[in-house]
Amino acid sequence: MLLSIVSPVYKAENIIDELVRRIKESVSGITPDYEIILVEDGSKDQSWNKIIEHCQIDEKVKGIKLSRNFGQHHAITAGLDCCKGDWVVVMDCDLQDQPEEISKLYQEALKGFDIVYARRKQRYDSYFKKLTSRIFYKLFAWLSGVPQDGTIANFGIYSSKAIQAVNELREPLRSFATMIKWVGFKSTGIYVEHAERFAGKSTYNFKKLLQLALDISLSFSDKPLKMTVKLGVIISGSAFLFGLYNLYKYFTGRITEPGFTSLILSLWFLSGLIIFILGIIGLYLGKVFEGIKKRPLYIIEKRYD
Repeated sequence: MLLSIVSPVYKAENIIDELVRRIKESVSGITPDYEIILVEDGSKDQSWNKIIEHCQIDEKVKGIKLSRNFGQHHAITAGLDCCKGDWVVVMDCDLQDQPEEISKLYQEALKGFDIVYARRKQRYDSYFKKLTSRIFYKLFAWLSGVPQDGTIANFGIYSSKAIQAVNELREPLRSFATMIKWVGFKSTGIYVEHAERFAGKSTYNFKKLLQLALDISLSFSDKPLKMTVKLGVIISGSAFLFGLYNLYKYFTGRITEPGFTSLILSLWFLSGLIIFILGIIGLYLGKVFEGIKKRPLYIIEKRYD
């Protein structure tokens, strides 16, 4: 049984030594046949040099360097495309996902599950990070129409069958946690211990989380388009009722001259509504345009295997 551990690496030169050491200690108790795939996502520090050092020492460690920063989920995709394990663990490199929990995930998977999610008991993040994350999941759930569990991220163990299904999804807007849910298969979740970041600061801010929520929602849901239709129906119905009311006032002699204010307000409101709806359609067209280009999801600059 080959076990693959895939971790995207970004600005983690001070973490890689500890990351590799703890993964080795944790995984060697499960199986001696494993591989650690570290995907360097175009960071400007010495992360790639650190990865090479470990690749030269241990053949079980494999390094992939992307040509630029493609993003965390694209880096995960690169690792999944290259891994060969019967079981695959996906985890962040900051050691908030603790390698010591992999054994618990694997034992749960042996009960007949293809997907075992790691649920975080208690998040060791700043109050601002927790708040923005909570807003992200609420917004994403509302836009996508799919309930979201804020305790689950990328960390978990997945069968090769589930990973192969995810690898067949080649859309440019990537979210591993969303795609692994979409493919189905028998799944469960267990609580694991979450830790503080080992070193450095998270590169995810509220703006990036908001952009991620918007991108994923546009990729996995057409709810925003349906919302514009509902809004149009509501406004049309309101306009019809308002028209009947004004006709009634006209024939009863209550209107002696047309109202300039109501005319201007109506024009501004309807014009803004039309621009808003066109903006929603434009967002979807933009995503379609990105998709039909069929550009590669990532570009590998170097590979050390």
